[in-house]
Amino acid sequence: MKSAFFCCFLLFTFPSFLHAQESVAVEKRYTDEIKSLANRSVVKAVFQHFADWEPQTKQDLIALTETPAPPFKETAKAKKYAAMLKEAGADSVWIDEIGNVIAKRKGRSSRKTVVVEAHLDTVFPEGTDVKVRQKGDTLYAPGVGDDTRGLVAILTVLKGLEKAKIETDADVWFVGAVGEEGLGDLRGVKHLFKTHGSKINSYIAVDGDGISEIVHRGLGSYRYRITFKGSGGHSYGAFGIVNPHSALGKAIYYFTGEADKFTRQGVKTTYSVSVIGGGTSVNAIPYESWMEIDMRSESPERLKGIDQLLQTAVQRALKEENSLKRSGPDLTVDVKKIGDRPSGKTEPTVPLVQRAMAVSTFLGAVPKLDVSSTNANTPISLGVPAITIGSGGVGGNVHALNEWWLNDKGVLGLQNALLVLLAEAGIAK
Repeated sequence: MKSAFFCCFLLFTFPSFLHAQESVAVEKRYTDEIKSLANRSVVKAVFQHFADWEPQTKQDLIALTETPAPPFKETAKAKKYAAMLKEAGADSVWIDEIGNVIAKRKGRSSRKTVVVEAHLDTVFPEGTDVKVRQKGDTLYAPGVGDDTRGLVAILTVLKGLEKAKIETDADVWFVGAVGEEGLGDLRGVKHLFKTHGSKINSYIAVDGDGISEIVHRGLGSYRYRITFKGSGGHSYGAFGIVNPHSALGKAIYYFTGEADKFTRQGVKTTYSVSVIGGGTSVNAIPYESWMEIDMRSESPERLKGIDQLLQTAVQRALKEENSLKRSGPDLTVDVKKIGDRPSGKTEPTVPLVQRAMAVSTFLGAVPKLDVSSTNANTPISLGVPAITIGSGGVGGNVHALNEWWLNDKGVLGLQNALLVLLAEAGIAK
């Protein structure tokens, strides 16, 4: 999710955020609703449980952080998390075909389903040391904040509902999703909506720290791996055959020139030729040359526009390089989309967004509406009310080996998730 997180030792709010905050007033009916909800004795009881459980919540965070969940290999963490959700009292817990952990807590009417979710995966490859180190009150470990803290937050909310015997009106699904990071391409949530989308009425992702940021706009992205292929050969003996590197260079030149002009106006749209490779030796004409490109925008139209510039540049480069051929076969090009994160917006007047803002205000923070790439992108793009909220505390160095999280009023993050969830799911009467 992508950002204020790319820099070391920056406090993080949500991974991959490109902050573009929106200022919107909270309607009085929602502030009144949250005040009334928070003053109920059963809710106050859960707040107290959260405070009493701080030592156990810390141990849960350490245990889950030390269970590896590298990209596409989240199984061990999924099994551990499923066991924890079952022990917490969910009515049913299962791991679906793609690896998502889903815990269902039945509501009285079951006329509505609210999902509260955090992601299982981290960006760190298999074999990374994920042992938690503590210095003072600060925990250090890869993935401790992004997003293991989110997993623990929704687990603790489930525990609180069970302990206080709060029955919601709606069904609530507590989800640990796979594939949020990098080339995971939101595959967990995409699968969730492919198989259960018609049942889901609202979606609350918990990712990042603090309680101020509320993501209601999905930052979409297209990612490509583009490979020019040729026969390759000796740099002297095969001279005259077409060179994939030359085609790649032309493609980059034509694309970035047009993309620069395109992105200087309108809704913020970005592009990056991020990785390039190919070739075998200084005295060999390469048989392939490839690049990976990332393009982002919260506007679907702008994203499609810059995508078209890329496709045009690639074909132009291919044609021009082949026209230089003196011998041998033509170059070919393989354009493979390796990432497609949808964009969209949950309007700030939608009850879910208003409730999240009212909760943040009630807990003493200043709500900030933002855009980012998170698991909420998928439901947002499908028209399902969805947001991403923080899990409390403060942290930094996200996506780095020295990632850290500090329990600075972290209990507020648990209260935040609980109140937003209860406002959306309703307490059965």
